[in-house]
Amino acid sequence: MTFKTTAAAAALAALLPVAALASEDIADQYPQSPLYAKPVEVIPHVWSAIGATAPPTYENTGHNNNLSFLVTGDGVIVINGGAAYVLAEALHQEIRAITDQPVKLVINENGQGHAMLGNSYWAEQGVPILAHVDAAHEIEAYGGTILEGMKRYNRDKAAGTSVVGPTETFEDRKVIEMGDMRVEVLHLGPAHSPGDIQVWLPDEKLVIAGDMAFHERMLPIFGETDTSDWIDTWENAFEALGAVYVIPGHGHPTNMDQVRRYTRDYLVYLREKIGAHLDAGGDLTDAYYVDQSPYAHLDTFEELATKNAGRVYEEMEWE
Repeated sequence: MTFKTTAAAAALAALLPVAALASEDIADQYPQSPLYAKPVEVIPHVWSAIGATAPPTYENTGHNNNLSFLVTGDGVIVINGGAAYVLAEALHQEIRAITDQPVKLVINENGQGHAMLGNSYWAEQGVPILAHVDAAHEIEAYGGTILEGMKRYNRDKAAGTSVVGPTETFEDRKVIEMGDMRVEVLHLGPAHSPGDIQVWLPDEKLVIAGDMAFHERMLPIFGETDTSDWIDTWENAFEALGAVYVIPGHGHPTNMDQVRRYTRDYLVYLREKIGAHLDAGGDLTDAYYVDQSPYAHLDTFEELATKNAGRVYEEMEWE
C-alpha cells in the first residue's frame, strides 16, 4: 500500500506536537467514550487513539498510551490491547465505525498493563494476540500484580479485565502480509522494558515505536532498564529504519528528530550528568537533584525526573 507523500505530510502536520496539547491539565478529549481521545488517521489506513500524557487515573481510565490500528484491506491489526477490558471494547467500537473489516490480530508492544490488560476483551472475541517472548514472560510473572494496580485506580472501570497472555510469541522479527500492507513486527534490542517491540511499515516509512520513543512526556526509567543498551539499540537499529513518521508509545505522532531529542538525547544527557556527579564523588542522595532543567517542560517531569536520576546513578555506579 502506498500513499502520496504530500497528502501524508499534510495529515501528519495537523498532528505534530503543540505545547498546548501535551499537558496533564487537559481534560478528557472524548467524554462520551472511555477512550481519552477519538482515533485519528495519522496517514491513510493508519489510525491511533492518542492517550493522555499524564499517569493513569480513574478520569482517563488508564488510557495514557497510544492505541493504534491498521486497516489493511483484508482485516485490521490492533497495536496494544489497552489498559482495561473497557478500553479495548471502546476501541473496537471505533474500529467498527470506520471499517467493516474484522480485527484479525492484536499486538502487545510490551508486557506492561497498558499494552496487555485489554487482551481479556480481544481474547473473548477470538482474536489472536502476538507479543515478544520476553513480554509474555513479564505477563506471566507480573500480570496479577499489574492487574491489582490497575484495579486500585480504575475501580468499577476494571470490570471484566483479567490477565490473558499472548497466543503467539516471537523473538527477533515477525513479518505479516495482510491485505495491501506489509507489517514487520521487530524486537530491535534492549530498550525501555523487557519485550519492547516496534511495528514497522516499510512501504509507508512509518514506525509505531512503542516505548522505544518518547517526546511530549518524560520517559520513565525502570529498575530493569539499561540506559546504555537503550542508547545502543536506538543508534544501531531504531534510527537505521529511516522512518519518516513516528507514532510513539505516548504522545502525538511526530518525526524522528523530535523523538530523538527527547529520548536518545535525554538518556545521553542524564548519563553525562550522573557520570560527572560520580566522578566528583557524589552520592545517591545528591544524584536525585542533578540538573534536568532542559526537560522540565515535559509532562510527568515532576513525577519522574528524580526517580530517573536515582536509577541511572544505581546503574552507572557499577559500570
